[in-house]
Formats: sequence, structure tokens, C-alpha cells
Amino acid sequence: MDKAIVLLSGGLDSTVATYLAKQSVTPALSLTVDYGQKAAKRELAAAYMLAKELDIPHRTVWIPYLREAASGALVDSRTEVPRPTAADLDDFKGAAARSAKAVWVPNRNLALITMAATWAEANDIKHVIVGFNREEGATFPDNSAAFVDAVNSALSYSTANHVEVISPTLGMDKHEMIEVARRNDFPIELCWSCYLGGDEPCRTCESCRRFERAVELAGAAEWLDQRRKKRNFRP
Repeated sequence: MDKAIVLLSGGLDSTVATYLAKQSVTPALSLTVDYGQKAAKRELAAAYMLAKELDIPHRTVWIPYLREAASGALVDSRTEVPRPTAADLDDFKGAAARSAKAVWVPNRNLALITMAATWAEANDIKHVIVGFNREEGATFPDNSAAFVDAVNSALSYSTANHVEVISPTLGMDKHEMIEVARRNDFPIELCWSCYLGGDEPCRTCESCRRFERAVELAGAAEWLDQRRKKRNFRP
């Protein structure tokens, strides 16, 4: 099978995408990016554990200019992340849109993909795996199918071996990813899905809300709790 570079954030989306992509490509290297985000240490720790579980070499990449250029709640210690209610999550033109705007990091996903594509071309690897999803694509345009199509069009010009982005989760909502993880026993108990980097997930930021709602909708709370107890690990 063709080889792939994985953009592994340590969260649910990239984890499920990587496990699904393994059916058609061979992950050769996982990259986790520290760009000054509040949850960087927890994300890096989760990504390292997941890469070990997947038996994929792992490397941390620092991109400080994103932090220097950005001022949103995801990176600015002086700015609180939004705390949406469960009902806000589907208000794509109102509360959810405002939450997305508050945590937006300019050009982040394109910057990360471009970096991964450089690694890929340099090592004659044809694919970059990312974990995008339909649910967040409604408010984050750089999670959408149109974005992936545009990036792949650009990469066909910017990489000599025509590196291609693939995202097996692109058409899924988060609860569908949880369902897939449950059916296939993916180790999502190792994921970190919080915008903050505390000892435990805050359970009130948008990312936490979406993760917990997905677990509930998938009826996977007991399964996930059993996996955490078996591993004696809780994020």
C-alpha cells in the first residue's frame, strides 16, 4: 500500500481518520504541531500515546509564527474560550458561528497541511491524512470537502509527486466517528478533545461539548468508561 504522513492532533477526529486510513494506506510518520495552543502539552501527550498504540513513528513540529500572528481564544492566555450550551452547538449561524470565530487561528489547517506535504514529498510519500468532519465543517470552512478539493488542486502544482490529502472522516458527524470507534474498538480513551490544557477536560468548551454529545448520541458512554478503567487511564 502507498505510504502516508499523518497529521495527528491527539483528538477524536484525527485518531479515527488514522485508524480508518490504515485500511488503504500505510502511515509512515505522524506529525503533531505545537503552535502555542493552550492544550498543546495535553495534545502532544495524547498524540504520542496514540502513535505508540498505532506503531507509527512520531515527531513534534513547532510552528511559533501561528501563535505570534494569532490572537484568538485558542492561543491567547488572556482570552477565555467560549462556553456554549448543548443547544448552541447546532446554531450554525449564531452561537456556533461566534464560537468558531473566537477560536479561529488564521490559515492554520493550510499551514499544517503544507508542512506535512513537504515531509511527504521529501520522502516520496503520496498522501497526508487529516481528520476533518461534516459537523465542524459547517462553521469551520477549513474542515470542509470544498477545502480539501482546493488544497489537493494546489498540491498537484506545488508537489512534484502530487501529494494528496485524504480524510476518511470528512463526511461524518462526531457521533458517527464514535460509533465507528466503538465497532472497531479504537482507543479513543487516549484522545484529548478539550481546547484547554488542564489536568482534566473542562467539559464546557465547544470541543468538549461536541465530544460528550457524540458519546451520548452513539450510546457509547459505558463502553468508553470500561476502556478507561481497563487501561487505568482517564484524561
